[in-house]
Amino acid sequence: MNKYHFAKLIYLAFWLCGVAAISLPGQTVTTLASFDSTNGANPSSALIQGLDGNLYGIVPSGGVNNAGTIFKITPSGSLSTVHQFCSKAKCADGSGPLSSLVLANDGNYYGTTTGGGANQNGTVFKLTPAGKLATLYSFCSLSPNCADGTLPEGGVIQGANGNLYGTTSGGGTDGFGTIFEITLAGKLTTLYRFCSDGNCGQFPQAPLVQATNGEIYGMTPGGGSGDWGVIFEITPNGKETTLYTFGSDGLNPRSGLIQASNGLLYGSTLIGGFGGDGMLFSMTPAGKVTSLYDFCALANCTDGANPYAGPIQGTDGNLYGATAGGGANTTDCASGCGTLYKITTTGKLTTLYSFCSQSNCADGIGPDGNLVQATTGTFYGTTHFGANSACNFGCGTIFSLSVGLGPFVQTVTTSGQIGAKVIILGNGLSGTTSVKFNGTPATFTVVSSTEITTTVPTGATTGIVEVTTPSRTLKSNVKFRVRS
Repeated sequence: MNKYHFAKLIYLAFWLCGVAAISLPGQTVTTLASFDSTNGANPSSALIQGLDGNLYGIVPSGGVNNAGTIFKITPSGSLSTVHQFCSKAKCADGSGPLSSLVLANDGNYYGTTTGGGANQNGTVFKLTPAGKLATLYSFCSLSPNCADGTLPEGGVIQGANGNLYGTTSGGGTDGFGTIFEITLAGKLTTLYRFCSDGNCGQFPQAPLVQATNGEIYGMTPGGGSGDWGVIFEITPNGKETTLYTFGSDGLNPRSGLIQASNGLLYGSTLIGGFGGDGMLFSMTPAGKVTSLYDFCALANCTDGANPYAGPIQGTDGNLYGATAGGGANTTDCASGCGTLYKITTTGKLTTLYSFCSQSNCADGIGPDGNLVQATTGTFYGTTHFGANSACNFGCGTIFSLSVGLGPFVQTVTTSGQIGAKVIILGNGLSGTTSVKFNGTPATFTVVSSTEITTTVPTGATTGIVEVTTPSRTLKSNVKFRVRS
């Protein structure tokens, strides 16, 4: 464990509370389920929507072997366990997963664990829709000093070339982590090893993002000239550039970046900013950073503080996210119980909800994973603490946030060449009569009411994907880029 993990411990000061929360009119937060240790505990990463329309996620602890689980929850709140980690001898299937799953264009789910595997230093795994898990790679397979990395905390993303990209927070040449590429068949290539140089980032912990320019971006919580973290860019073939070093503004970023529809990248820092309690910022792909909002700008930090999570962009164009601390409810939460917020891309923030609104904080404390917007238009997320007292300070919850946004469709990959297979997620897709890529009709197969498979049609150009069902026409949440 490196020093950047210790900030997590400040939230152990939270205790169960029972005071009134503030929620603005027009949005509804619903607690769908709570963890009880036997089915997992203390979620810290985002959910994803699966092929079947349900939400899937990971918890790092609890379960039969206290090594974490993969779970599924229906939109109505029925929670079930998909996989118990450390179910094989010597935890060959991994243990302690901290990252989100990713749904790849082959229809399988991929993720990482921070422990277990053949060398007890973490794994990359594949999970089929039927729930069968296979270990693709075990870290610390190269000498000396685990040159291929250890502790892959940030999970993986699927790149435009179909391969997966991720980071490790340890190992590499100097023990400061790595960036890797791995094929869906499990062949891993180390693209970059973080270093001890004063300008180098260290200990990456969050997911990467591939921007529309093809470059991959990420952040580290440590390293850089002030040892407060950096933003870096890496090409798919491994050329790394440090774009920005934190120090005079936000400090210690723990989340990944997202690219919004305006082309800018957005992210958060855990601490720093004007009040020292974290900030939101935007960045051009070339690396120009602009402060968007400094948390704890209001008395008693009622607007939130210390965002572990980063923002995501909703279908209304606004950004949505969570803070692990702050909010209106601080009676028995040492740093506040956390908030949900909405912020425009120009920086106007609205606090949507303050956690610990129910007796004994049954709605949760301290959300530190990103939100996800399902194709129904509803947002979903988790809290790290609260609810069931089988864990210290509670085992955590799963919640939904409705702000009145309508349904849409989502392509599993957001770019592809003519003829490439594309999976489309949605709801009420049975009876679909038309699929179009920026107005160009495509052939398609309706797999279920929540899944369509199609191919990028000849003549298609970059733009919105439209799916026409018997009741409505649904549009994709982002433009699909047609690559040459």
